[in-house]
Amino acid sequence: MEFGFSMNAFRQRTLTEGVEAIADAGYDGVEILLDDPHLFPGTADGDDLERARSLLDDCGIDVSNCNAFMLSAIEPSAESRAATFNRDTEAFHHPSFVELAAEDRQARVDHTKNALATAAALGSESISIPPGGPVPERMSRADALDAFVWGLRDVADAAEKLGVDVLVEPEPHLLIETSEDFLDLVDRVDSPRIGCNFDAGHFYSVGEDPVELVEPLAPHTPHYHLEDIPGDRTHEHTQLGEGAMDIDGFLEAVEATGYDGYVTVELYPYQETAAETARTAMEYLEAHGWA
Repeated sequence: MEFGFSMNAFRQRTLTEGVEAIADAGYDGVEILLDDPHLFPGTADGDDLERARSLLDDCGIDVSNCNAFMLSAIEPSAESRAATFNRDTEAFHHPSFVELAAEDRQARVDHTKNALATAAALGSESISIPPGGPVPERMSRADALDAFVWGLRDVADAAEKLGVDVLVEPEPHLLIETSEDFLDLVDRVDSPRIGCNFDAGHFYSVGEDPVELVEPLAPHTPHYHLEDIPGDRTHEHTQLGEGAMDIDGFLEAVEATGYDGYVTVELYPYQETAAETARTAMEYLEAHGWA
C-alpha cells in the first residue's frame, strides 16, 4: 500500500503550499480538496487544472483521492439553514443529499458530478462524498435514505461514464454511520462505481472495530482514510499514535487483503500546524515500518 495526506488540513494554505509540504514530508499521494480555497469545481477552469497537474508532476506526487465531502463554497438555502443545522458546527455538510429543499439536494448532486469531472481531469480514480448528511428534524430516516439513493443513482450514471469511483464515507451522526448502514445502501444503489471510503476512525467512533471490518468491506473499498481517535471514541481526528486505535492492527489487516492502493492520513483539525502534522504522521508510519 501507499500513503497519502489530505489537503483538508491545509485550508489556511494555498494548493501549491500544501502539495509541496506533503511531498516534502515523503508521501506518495495527496488527497485534493475540491472546495474553496483549493480547487472548487464550480470556479476552477482549464488553466487551474493545468496548473494543478503541473504542480503534481513537479512535486513527483500522485492524487490519492479527491475530497468532494467538504463543501463550503456553496451556501444552502435559508430553508435548509433554518431547518437542519448550525453553520458553525456543520459547515462542510451542507448543502447535503438529504436537505428538505429540493434545490439544495440538487446543488449537492450537481457539485458531485462536477467533482467527478474534475477528478477525471486530475487523473484521480475516486472522489469521496458525505454519507447523505445530517437528517433534518422534519424528515424521516426512510425519506432521507430515499433521497440519498436517488441522488447516488443520478451521480452513478456520471461516474460510470467518466470511470471514476464515488466513495461514500460513513461518519458518526450522519445518515450512514455504520458498516451495516453502508452495506444496505450499496445494495440499494447497485452500481459498480459506488463504493466505500473506509475511514478507520469513523468506524471506531461509532463503536465498531476497524480491524474486523477491513475484510468484509474490502470488495467495496478502493481507498482508506486514517487518523487516530481518543479512547472515549469521540469523533476527534487525532495525530497517529496519540489516540487509542490499533493502527498497526488496522494496517496489517489492510495489507493482508493484498491492497495496493492509498491509505490517506486525514488530520484536518490541525490547521495551524498542517506541515508539521503531516511530517509527524509520516514519522510515525516510518517508525512502525509502514513507510
